[in-house]
Amino acid sequence: MEAKYIFVTGGVVSSLGKGIISASLACLLKARGYRVTIQKFDPYINIDPGTLNPYEHGECYVTVDGHEADLDLGHYERFTNVQTTRANNVTTGRIYQSVIDKERRGDYLGKTVQIIPHITDEIKRNVKMLGNTGQYDFVITEIGGTVGDIESLPFLEAVRQLRWELGTDALCLHLTYVPYLKAAKELKTKPTQNSVKQLQHIGIQPDILVLRTEKDIPQDMRRKIAQFCNVAPDAVVQSIDRPTIYEVPIMMHEQHLDEIVLKKMDVDFKGQPDMAPWLEFLYKLQEAEEEVTIGLVGKYVELQDAYKSINEALFQAATYSDHKLNLKYIHSEKLTDANAEELLGELDGVIIAPGFGQRGIEGKFAALKYCRTHDIPTFGICLGMQCMVIEFARNVLGYADANSTEMNPTVQHNVIDLMEEQKSVSNMGGTMRLGAYECALRPESRVARAYGSTTVSERHRHRFEFNNAYRDQFERAGMQCVGENPATHLVEVVELPDKRWFVGTQYHPEYSSTVLNPNPLFIDFVKAAIEYGRERAEKK
Repeated sequence: MEAKYIFVTGGVVSSLGKGIISASLACLLKARGYRVTIQKFDPYINIDPGTLNPYEHGECYVTVDGHEADLDLGHYERFTNVQTTRANNVTTGRIYQSVIDKERRGDYLGKTVQIIPHITDEIKRNVKMLGNTGQYDFVITEIGGTVGDIESLPFLEAVRQLRWELGTDALCLHLTYVPYLKAAKELKTKPTQNSVKQLQHIGIQPDILVLRTEKDIPQDMRRKIAQFCNVAPDAVVQSIDRPTIYEVPIMMHEQHLDEIVLKKMDVDFKGQPDMAPWLEFLYKLQEAEEEVTIGLVGKYVELQDAYKSINEALFQAATYSDHKLNLKYIHSEKLTDANAEELLGELDGVIIAPGFGQRGIEGKFAALKYCRTHDIPTFGICLGMQCMVIEFARNVLGYADANSTEMNPTVQHNVIDLMEEQKSVSNMGGTMRLGAYECALRPESRVARAYGSTTVSERHRHRFEFNNAYRDQFERAGMQCVGENPATHLVEVVELPDKRWFVGTQYHPEYSSTVLNPNPLFIDFVKAAIEYGRERAEKK
């Protein structure tokens, strides 16, 4: 069938969970056998989130084709098991850049370039790009921000135009908030009514309303909202807070969201979505009683979205290991040799988080020294892997000044150095080693056993690399370089075979971990942490 387009907008307040609703609907449609993809349109002028501070925007997610993207793309992949590309995330910056490039080339033949039609036409072109490939039955487009934001207006105008152009092949789902006033002991519908009026004022009539709420919304109140918002009563569903985001697809199906969408888009359907594997995951989650306690050492721990993919990969691995995840955030700026025992001593496993820059780096070295000498299962990712190398060089090889040239450009023992291909790079945005690359693993290494393969493909986001001039010294001292890129011999994975589990990866395995296909390396790490926790419990 021709591709159909579903637009997801949000009102009242930001951070309501448009990404989770979009991903949940995609999950249900995919479970019905349809080919589905999701894209996110972000209304900021940055070309992509690659140069944004995590405090500003949370995690920067990386697609297989090397695009730095919004963290919602991680939700899309985790919920659908479908890989995304640069076509799945578009910002205002990219739209304007494309239009300005066309203007400079003379593509507009001297015409005045305006928001309408030139910017909106470029937005529409990007909306339909995935649908025009013939690979998808449904393209879900999430519009970032909140209705009423000046930044979102060109995107919403493009949606308005597409609704008329596409007819029943387009649909608008609007997510709003119904607050509960504790003092009055009442749910309030006025914010939702005002949000829909703002959308209608732009020229968009929502077909479906999803009401985010902390309390159950009575049926008569939902009918009232439907009446005031010109929406069919059976097309008003609620999204009540759940213990985990992975329950949302089931909750949406119980309220027939997938069926409402299919009926409104004139799609014949029968039967129910095949959610058996998803329900099995939720069953494991609900039945788990034992805990595994993992510490995440990083400098952005005040903002948990900065490590969203790692958090979810750990959560998935713990669930498949029949355990609840107890994740403790440890600020690397506050961690020292003196308090390492206090902060790390009761953990079953430790993640040394990725990142950039000098801040908090010494705390990561202190954590790694403690974990290595106390044989605690430890997983270093990207900068975390580089810190493993530096700590080992300082405290085992005896190079007290060992460092990365990122932290000290003139260091003598530069065990981590700027990649050769990066030395001529001046622009910061989109210029790192990005996307999926092949990695050849040494047979019989811990990592190869975890993957069940000697060849894997994982995603990267870095400028610095292991300095191969020191490789022989590291391997003679016990740190094995067990994974490398076959084309460049870039060291991708290091491990200490004499430890329970001590592995560092230059790549980011968390990006490829999904609900139905958790990353094997996280599964193996969590199992090692569980075993270590049991050993400690038996000794007490």
